[in-house]
Amino acid sequence: MQIGMVGLGRMGGNMAERLLRGGHHVTVFDASASAVVASAAKGAEAAASLEDVVKRLKAPRTFWVMVPAGEVTENTVAALTGLLSKGDTLIDGGNSNYKESQRRALTAAAVGVDFLDVGTSGGIWGLENGYCLTVGGSKAAFERNLPVFQTLAPGDNHGFLYAGPSGAGHYVKMVHNGIEYGMMQAFAEGFELLAAKKELNLDLAAVAENWRYSSVVRSWLLDLTAAALKEDAGLESLTSYVDDSGEGRWTVQESVDLAVPAPVITAALQARFRSRQENPLGGRVLAAMRQKFGGHAVKKAL
Repeated sequence: MQIGMVGLGRMGGNMAERLLRGGHHVTVFDASASAVVASAAKGAEAAASLEDVVKRLKAPRTFWVMVPAGEVTENTVAALTGLLSKGDTLIDGGNSNYKESQRRALTAAAVGVDFLDVGTSGGIWGLENGYCLTVGGSKAAFERNLPVFQTLAPGDNHGFLYAGPSGAGHYVKMVHNGIEYGMMQAFAEGFELLAAKKELNLDLAAVAENWRYSSVVRSWLLDLTAAALKEDAGLESLTSYVDDSGEGRWTVQESVDLAVPAPVITAALQARFRSRQENPLGGRVLAAMRQKFGGHAVKKAL
């Protein structure tokens, strides 16, 4: 099958390579010329522009966009929508907001183009392990592009799902990432609690490795934690700064809009906010109040 891949960051480049390994013809474009050259060295056909990608593929065409959510995705999808023809398929595999995907699907449908929103999970390990895919949009377009999803997924019959109408793919991925926030925070708090019991002198790497086998909390996140602790027992090479890429915020906002409680995910998101603050005002206000009402000791800023 012929596929146009737009966006060759770490994940997009790996996806293009996995498609090539699966026997597909992949034409690639990225704003970074070096990324295009690197992909071409692995067997992809290089294109010089979006227009060039479109010209190089025979209709009906499939384009997979793998660029950062937000303005870059908006501009790329808009440009391709204007270049494609009736019967073509345009796939957004990034972490776009599902509401934006629903809007983009309507715009594409107006010119006869099928827009599929595909929640993609697997990170940098997807090249070898495959990607978990949730697809929203036309079921006919999903079935027409089944060979693509089967190649990217861990197996021909699992790891990919037609989730429902436009927006469903990215909505499921959004909630998936919200759950991920909560799981990661629980592991982080648990290992900090283990380390705090100094008199037991617990080996965190050994505990993580032990939990990986038959325990209730065994998971890929635990596997990654065990690997990190094995490399650096106290994780001294890192700071506690943790960013968020948007999906957790959207998940929390959906819980508010739908009046569905999500306290764990919300707390995990708030913990990430706090991790990025150094000596935050809120903490200083707490210290000031305790000193004023009870004369409690405070630590003065240097």
